[in-house]
Amino acid sequence: MPALPATFDYRPPPGLDIVYEDDRLIVCNKPNGLLTVPGKDPSLSDCLEARVQARYPDRAATKVVHRLDKDTSGLILLAFDKPALARLGSQFEHRQVEKYYVARVWGAIEGESGLVDLPLATDWENKPRQRVDYESGRAAQTRWEVLAREPQATRLKLMPLTGRTHQLRVHMLAIGHPILGDSFYAEGEALMAADRLQLHAEMLRFAHPDDGRTMYLVSPAPF
Repeated sequence: MPALPATFDYRPPPGLDIVYEDDRLIVCNKPNGLLTVPGKDPSLSDCLEARVQARYPDRAATKVVHRLDKDTSGLILLAFDKPALARLGSQFEHRQVEKYYVARVWGAIEGESGLVDLPLATDWENKPRQRVDYESGRAAQTRWEVLAREPQATRLKLMPLTGRTHQLRVHMLAIGHPILGDSFYAEGEALMAADRLQLHAEMLRFAHPDDGRTMYLVSPAPF
């Protein structure tokens, strides 16, 4: 396991990339390097949620419905009011939201699709890392499909069936194919193969909180 990354010099990219918005919700394409919500330290106050709140100062109840790691890019859903937050949050809680990620992982994965079913828990000695833990871990499942094969890597479609912290990153490591550029879990050539974590939340499908109509949004992976 690689050493824990040094305390990062937080310099997130500027701007706000809005993919969709209406009176009840907004979907943004979060860049790699930007926190979803503020950190405890004042120097980590800049985040996607704060940027949306600053853009819409009259909507003080604006909150993210779900989160992405700082180093993961892609689609994030935010609600402009508490009723919308409750309805959208319930969809995530009851696994009624469809989503998939695109990742580039190290090596040639065997087969064209599969399911990783490995329980995860916090690695307390190396927090915030997570680890496979058969005794006290929480159930975690990830489906994967091969999208393309490269000389030293495989491009995958990842579909998390649960929402554990670092789930995709730990599951890929556990089957021997760490995500390229992953400073927490990759090492050696897999770490150096990319200048950022090669993980992107590409698609979200959910029901609109007003009338239940299907919302289908895609943000192509930038790698």
